[in-house]
Amino acid sequence: MTIPAPPSPHDRVVTPRDWVGFLAMVVGMFMAILDIQIVASSIAQIQAGISASAEEISWVQTSYLIAEVVMIPLSGWLARVVSTRYLFFASCVTFTVASAACAMSWSIESMIAFRAVQGFLGGAMIPTVFAITYIIFPPRMQAGLSVVIGLVATMAPTIGPSLGGWLTETWSWHWLFLINVVPGVVVAALVFTCGRHEKPQLSMLKGFDMAGIVLVAVFLGSLQYMLEEGPGDDWFESGHIVLATLVSALAGMGFVWRELTARNPVVDLRAFSDSNFAVGCLYSFIIGIGLYGSVYVIPLYLGRVRGYSALEIGVTMMVTGAFQALSAPLAGNLARHMDLRHMLGLGLALFGGGLWLNSALTSEWGYWEMFLPQAVRGLSLMFCFVPINAVALGHLPPDKVQNASGLYNLMRNLGGAIGLAAINTALTHRLDLHMLRLSETLTAARGAATGMLDGLSARLAPLLDGGADRAALKLLSQLTRREAMTMAFGDVLLMMGLVFALGLLLLPLLQPVRHPSAGDGGGGH
Repeated sequence: MTIPAPPSPHDRVVTPRDWVGFLAMVVGMFMAILDIQIVASSIAQIQAGISASAEEISWVQTSYLIAEVVMIPLSGWLARVVSTRYLFFASCVTFTVASAACAMSWSIESMIAFRAVQGFLGGAMIPTVFAITYIIFPPRMQAGLSVVIGLVATMAPTIGPSLGGWLTETWSWHWLFLINVVPGVVVAALVFTCGRHEKPQLSMLKGFDMAGIVLVAVFLGSLQYMLEEGPGDDWFESGHIVLATLVSALAGMGFVWRELTARNPVVDLRAFSDSNFAVGCLYSFIIGIGLYGSVYVIPLYLGRVRGYSALEIGVTMMVTGAFQALSAPLAGNLARHMDLRHMLGLGLALFGGGLWLNSALTSEWGYWEMFLPQAVRGLSLMFCFVPINAVALGHLPPDKVQNASGLYNLMRNLGGAIGLAAINTALTHRLDLHMLRLSETLTAARGAATGMLDGLSARLAPLLDGGADRAALKLLSQLTRREAMTMAFGDVLLMMGLVFALGLLLLPLLQPVRHPSAGDGGGGH
């Protein structure tokens, strides 16, 4: 008796129900990523609304990030146990309920608890979408779908602070969370009714790897806490940071040992034995630094140096999003015809070049000065994202993709977390250095400095009834700090650009690779 061969990936049939379920999941992923950054420009209003201190309010973001980072690597195992459809449905329902609860928070403690629930369940939605692309769609369709997912995953953090600022200015900070409710209900209903039916593998609960779950939660939770709080607490000058570092290191070593020796590991680290997946994860880490770093640094410059409102920052930042959208069709087409290593090299060079152009900023830069660097960065994102997705996930068998997708997305988030911690530390140190250097030049021996001070005094004298000299000195100090801050922002943007230059040097580590949708769907891996 002849045993029929299993169906080829190229023979997969995609039904209209599959499309509806998939697009609903993409919207859910957008909501989860958006909520990382949507509160960034409205922290002051939330702080006033729930009567929190300046130290406590940072946990509105930190609690979400810690919970999300812990869930992402667990999502692959959960998707296999309960099926992708049920996991996504449960995650979306709980995320939506937690969003409504955040809007009704009555204290900082309740807000932190609800944000943690929101981040934990939202974290399951992100890697699930990446995985499902390679599970239900044939290879010929994957280039276009990678573009859609990449556009959504990179657009969400770009528009998050802008949308959050607009919602808060137009209505109130409560709408940062209420905006999720109606879309969340619709997405959950569509995924439940139209999602691809898979049989849950409840047998995986035998030999349940509880130790692995505890170790990964402690490892990633402590690491995220250290990275979030370290810059503000002067790193290892704080006992809490030292303790978090030790706990994270010990739990991390225990987690790696456990997952490599367990019969049924909750996170299969052996995926890193695939060289293209390992290098793809490294590039995902680099993209996380650039994506989250630039979305953090540019608005910070526009707010602190230029004094822009949240809406003005949003209009300026939308240049990046507009060029992302414009480049998406081109990136999808190129992926079918180029060696993905060459496409990735082009994307890295463009993103690094955009950061380098931004590093020349002055305290007078506004929308039009920012336009070209932001356009170049926006153009580059799809040229980075599409090939990295395919390099890391496109050649893996379906039963490996769910676990690998969790690790792949985790690396991008860790890149963002570690990058932001390094950026905040570098900003502080470079600001101090430039303040010292500029202060050394502003002495009585420098004619330009004394001339400027005299000019400010003369200009202020008619406006002030005495004290013009003191006011002029204070204004000069503020101008000095503004210039030092601008130079510090320029230094940080240049450092980020150098990270992408380093990424170019790693391209020879990749094996020759073509996108799954190229030609006959094959390609060397």
